[in-house]
Amino acid sequence: MSDTTDAVREALDPDRRASFQRRVEREATALREDIDAGVFDATDFAVGIELEGYVVDGQGRLASAPDDLFGIDGCSRELGVHNAELHTDPDVVSDAGLRRQLDGLRSTYRAVRSRLAEDDRRLVLDAIWTVPPAEGTRAYIEARTRTDGLARPANMRPVPRYVALDEEIRARNGGSLDLDVYGFETAESMLAESLATSIQPHLQVPDPTDIPTYLNVATRTMGPILSLTANSPFLPADLYDDSDPDAALDRTPHELRIPLFERSVDEGSRKCRVPGDVPDLPTLIDRIVTDPTLVAPPDVDEGDGDGDPSERYPALGAKRGTYWRWVRPVFGGDVPRGADGGRVADDGGSVRIEYRPLPTQPTLRDTVGVQALVTGALRGVVAADHPLATLPWDDARASFYAAVDDGPGADLRWVARSGDRTTATARIYDELFALARRGLDELGVGSETIEWALAPIEARREADHTAPSAWKRTQVRDALDAGASLREAIEGMQAAYVERSGHGTPFAQW
Repeated sequence: MSDTTDAVREALDPDRRASFQRRVEREATALREDIDAGVFDATDFAVGIELEGYVVDGQGRLASAPDDLFGIDGCSRELGVHNAELHTDPDVVSDAGLRRQLDGLRSTYRAVRSRLAEDDRRLVLDAIWTVPPAEGTRAYIEARTRTDGLARPANMRPVPRYVALDEEIRARNGGSLDLDVYGFETAESMLAESLATSIQPHLQVPDPTDIPTYLNVATRTMGPILSLTANSPFLPADLYDDSDPDAALDRTPHELRIPLFERSVDEGSRKCRVPGDVPDLPTLIDRIVTDPTLVAPPDVDEGDGDGDPSERYPALGAKRGTYWRWVRPVFGGDVPRGADGGRVADDGGSVRIEYRPLPTQPTLRDTVGVQALVTGALRGVVAADHPLATLPWDDARASFYAAVDDGPGADLRWVARSGDRTTATARIYDELFALARRGLDELGVGSETIEWALAPIEARREADHTAPSAWKRTQVRDALDAGASLREAIEGMQAAYVERSGHGTPFAQW
C-alpha cells in the first residue's frame, strides 16, 4: 500500500477523526489561556499576502508545474498540479514594509518565471483558466488514478489531506457535486475548485481581542472591494461548446470563483460562506472548534503542542484550514519584519485576518494595490469609528453577492460617514478610498507611499473598464459581434489578457 493511500485511509477513519476533534478542543482551551496571558499580543499591525496563479504551456493551454518549482523560496504547492502560490514574508505596516511586499513578490515571480521558461511554460496571474489542456476540461477534472483500491484525482497534488477531503466531500454528495454554474452544472471532484485562483491579503492585529471587530468590518467591505477587482467571468471555453453565446454572457456572473469554490467544497453544511458576525474572540474560537470535521489530517499526529506559538496548535490550525469563510482568523505565524527590514523583537505569537474573497489580479502592482486598499480600509473604519460597522449583516451579504453577479455594476450597500444608507457607487468608492487613506496614515504610512500604493486600484474608477471582469466581457462581446464563435472569442480574449498581464502594466492602463 502506498504511503499516500495509507495516510488517506487514516484521515478518513471515524475513530481517528473523533480523536482529532478531541485534540482540537484541547488546543482551543490552551489557545484561550495563552491569549488571556498576552502571548498573542503584538506591537504593530503587519501585512502579508498570498497570490495564486496557474501554469500554461507555450500554446497557452493549462499545464502542470514541475516539482522543483516549489524549491523556490516563496512559492508553494496548491490543490491542482497546475497551481502555484506566491507568498510574502510579513512586514510591519510602514512605507518600507508596503514597498518590500512588492519587492518580495517580484523576486519570487521572476524566479518562478525563469524556472518555467526552461520548459516553455509560464505562470499566469489570473483568476480562472479558460484555455483547457489538450484532453479537455471535464476529462482533466474527472481523470482518476487508482492505487490500492483508492481512486484519487489524477491532476490533484497527491497530498493526503487534499485526497481525503475529496473522498469525503464526494461521499457526502453521492459522488457528484452540484455546481449549478452555467456550462458546468456538476462535477465529480472538488478539483473543480482548482479552476479558480485568488489573492489573500493578511492583516495582523496587535490586540487579539480586536479581531472580531476587524472581521465584522471586513464583511462590510467585501462587496465594494470585490466590485473593483472581479476577474473571473468565464469558464474554460470548451465547457460552452453547445451553448448560446448570449446566454453565456447573460447567465455568467462577473466573479465565477465564488460559486465554484462554495459549491466545490460543499459537504452539506455550507462551510464556505460569508461568516456571521462574531461578538468576541472566545465565540470565534468556538465556531472553529464546532465547525464540521471532515478529515483527520495525517500530519498532526505527533507533538504535544509545546514550543513556538506559531506551531503550538497544529490540530486547531488544521481544523481552521477547512473553516472556509470568506474572512477568517489565523492564530500563529512568522514574526514580521520592522521598517528597517529586521525581525521585530517579539517571541510571542500573532493573530491575523485572512481576507479571502478576492480573485487574483492581472499584475503585481495591482496585487499590492489591493493589499493596501484592504489594509487601509479595515484600519480606517475602526480608527475613524466609521458607522459602516452598523450596516446590517444581511445587507453586507447581499452587497457581496451583488458584486459576485455584477462586478462594477453591482447594487452595493453602505452606511456613509453621515450615518445615511446609500447605494450610490461613486459615493461608496469615495468613502472606501478615503477610509483607506485614513487607515494607512493612522498606521504611519507616508502620503507619497499611500498614493503610490492605492493609485493602480483607484485609477480603475476612471478607466474604460472598472474591473478586469468587465474588460474580459467586452473583449468577448466585441469578438462575437465580429463573427467569432464563443470559444474563439474567449480564447482570443485570454491570449490578449496573458500578454498584457505579462507586461506588468497595471490594469487601469490597459
